[in-house]
Amino acid sequence: MSIGKIKILKNRFSGFGFSVILGMLFLISPFQSWSQEDFQLKLWYDKPAEKWVEALPVGNGRLGAMVYGDPQEEVIQLNENTVWAGGPNRNDNPEAKKYLPEVQKLLFEGKSAEAQELVNQHFISKTSHGMPYQTAGNLKLSFPNHQNYTEYYRELDLETAVTTTRYRVGGVGYENKVFASHPDQVIVVQITADKPGTLNFSATIDRPGGAEVSTENGTLKLHGKTSDFEGIEGKVEFLAITKIQTEGGKITSEDEALKIQDANSATLYISIASNFKNYKDLRIDEEAKAEEYLSAIEKKESEEIYKTHLEDYQTYF
Repeated sequence: MSIGKIKILKNRFSGFGFSVILGMLFLISPFQSWSQEDFQLKLWYDKPAEKWVEALPVGNGRLGAMVYGDPQEEVIQLNENTVWAGGPNRNDNPEAKKYLPEVQKLLFEGKSAEAQELVNQHFISKTSHGMPYQTAGNLKLSFPNHQNYTEYYRELDLETAVTTTRYRVGGVGYENKVFASHPDQVIVVQITADKPGTLNFSATIDRPGGAEVSTENGTLKLHGKTSDFEGIEGKVEFLAITKIQTEGGKITSEDEALKIQDANSATLYISIASNFKNYKDLRIDEEAKAEEYLSAIEKKESEEIYKTHLEDYQTYF
């Protein structure tokens, strides 16, 4: 019973009558058989995202992804929390210390406008005003002949932190699930078809400003460097690795793409790391770090990764 309905009852009945009815509701509620639908916490849509703000987010605090849910040209925009433009630098104004006593004096005298003027002149940075966050890249999954789809549905389940996209093409049902695991520090993409040998797609990755992309042994790599900003040289280097495993079918490399043919299902494991150590130190080996995350899950099944993700997430949800 909604709050609105309770308010209507309160208007219709006396205080005593309302108390009796409310008491009856509390008595029977433990035995009421509620459908699961009553408690679902889902954002769901009947068409793919056309722009970034319509994509569905997943993340684990360090890694993030925006999932567009396009059946033919899926885009999963990737983030890693240390991928920022520029590099270590100082942008404090050296004049600030000299003028601090005068600003304090003006404030105590109630002359806030004059104090603000001094702050604007001598406290605000004369160099950079902070570095902007940048994307790690766009993972693109192209499914041939999937433009004429039906029964489309996509959702973000807030209880599990998983996005799901479902649709049908040519009598085959396809499903794409994405989640970001905090315990294992990877993003997982699970793609299935309900008929054996009908999953075909190619995977590529790019980012604004360009990057070095390579493929090898079912692995797609993007090695990038952030851009300059406000005169500060871009020095954050990072590596995004997408490793693909399939059930059935085969994986081949074509230029800067991986091609999956005649598979039953495919699982993509995405690992991203940068050379960022702290605000003044960029000496982490990003390649070794990104590979380390993948090596740690090498012997784990995707079901186990999902289970530990769910257990971890629901301690906070």
